[in-house]
Amino acid sequence: MSEVVGHQNVVERLGKALSEGRLAHGLLFAGPTGVGKRTTANWLSKRFLGDTPDVHRRIDAGTHGDFHVVTRQLVRNYDKTGKSKAIQFTIDVVRGEIVAPANRASIEGDGKVFVVEEAETMNPAAQNALLKTLEEPYGRTLIVLLTDNPMRLLPTIRSRCQTFAFGELTKAETTEVLARHEVTAVDADAAYEVAGGSPGRALSFLRTGVVARRRELVDRLQQRQPIADFLVEAAGVAAEAALEDDPLGSKDAFTRDGFRLWLGLAADHVRRDFAADPESACDAIEAMHRAERYLLANVNRDLVLRQLDLTLVGRQKA
Repeated sequence: MSEVVGHQNVVERLGKALSEGRLAHGLLFAGPTGVGKRTTANWLSKRFLGDTPDVHRRIDAGTHGDFHVVTRQLVRNYDKTGKSKAIQFTIDVVRGEIVAPANRASIEGDGKVFVVEEAETMNPAAQNALLKTLEEPYGRTLIVLLTDNPMRLLPTIRSRCQTFAFGELTKAETTEVLARHEVTAVDADAAYEVAGGSPGRALSFLRTGVVARRRELVDRLQQRQPIADFLVEAAGVAAEAALEDDPLGSKDAFTRDGFRLWLGLAADHVRRDFAADPESACDAIEAMHRAERYLLANVNRDLVLRQLDLTLVGRQKA
């Protein structure tokens, strides 16, 4: 059974480049959240660092001395106040977790791999600090940047990396991944309807109850009912779930992410019903996008949501 589901072209290109000794020092895996970028990075790391059962086991366990996973949460290791919300990578993280170890000899002699999650959250200073190491690391070194928004990376970063584009999986591929996590076919169908071809998002949505609660949102939209109170509650639940995973994170940021999630799901539903009333659907989708922009800009939440309900309900009753 293949470790990577889908992305056959990417896997073939990576495998060929590795076997022919043409793999670039810096790789950029770009694509939506949860579609398999990290899984593919792990697959490549296992082959880069020896391709033995022991190497595979230790990479899966996160105990291989030359396999480094770098996340923005590591900023807390460099924050003397202990209060960092770890919203972005800082230069200290890049220097301490990538640049310094990348310019030392490998521990086991087969090379070093650095997998950088959410690479787009590196601030400009952090990205600039990475440039020389991306271009000329010491010894046999591989740096894999994972991102769902490559345009937030500096052009100088992108130009030093070989880019591999990841798309969403098919329904069959998504179901295959979910089945490996013991998700039933019925739940997999429901999760696919919400998350599309992103198994990672589907698993998250199942775990946090998003799949189950989406039905309530759809009912409200179909019955032309206000959704503001639902959005407030659902965004709060999403924030609490995120805080369970990252207790030191920013509740405000997680709440904004919750609003973005649920407004996006609402817009997706309206978009699917577009043919029934195109003008009404366009107005509704624009209102949701406008509400999202205002909420992310910290405009008064009650005012924004009241205006959204007026647009969704008042216009449709006219």
